Amino acid sequence: MPTAREALLDAALRALADRPWRTVRMGDVAGLAGVSRQTLYNEFGTKGGLATALLRQAADGYLTGVDRALTAPAPDLPAAVAFWTVRAARENPLVKGLLTGLWEEGLPRPNHDVPGPARLLGLARDRMAAASLPVAEPDSTTEPGPAEAAGRAAERCELVLRLALSCVIVPCHSRPCPAHHAAAATGEQGSRG
Repeated sequence: MPTAREALLDAALRALADRPWRTVRMGDVAGLAGVSRQTLYNEFGTKGGLATALLRQAADGYLTGVDRALTAPAPDLPAAVAFWTVRAARENPLVKGLLTGLWEEGLPRPNHDVPGPARLLGLARDRMAAASLPVAEPDSTTEPGPAEAAGRAAERCELVLRLALSCVIVPCHSRPCPAHHAAAATGEQGSRG
């Protein structure tokens, strides 16, 4: 059985799916969760506190998906994370806003307690880089040192993430988007609990 906090966050997401955040009332969220308003206020303090918790939950869910994608076979790690990023942003407007800074009308906005796009991208990049084995440059005659190799891995991982985000920001409309189809095809991996 979910905790009161989990039930309240789920209820807030359901309310947000039906109407803009500015019109969501704390009493409505408490009613949807089957708890008292006092329980809601005890848990989150204010509507802003509830919004922060929703956004943190979205960020945590995205990073959990990154971790799951990093269980793919080694050569597929960057693609698995890119596909997860496209899928997560496409399916969850909160994740899209957190990753891009582009907020759809009616969504709660983050405050300083929620990671912004640069921070969230950096967290995903660092997880990818730590899971990836750095590859030497094809024309390199000497092996890079550990710090240089780690830096190159981080650069490659960030590039992969930024390319994935380009598919989120400017989706294909005139023809099927390979990133969206691949994300849907590999989505089961990123969504398993």
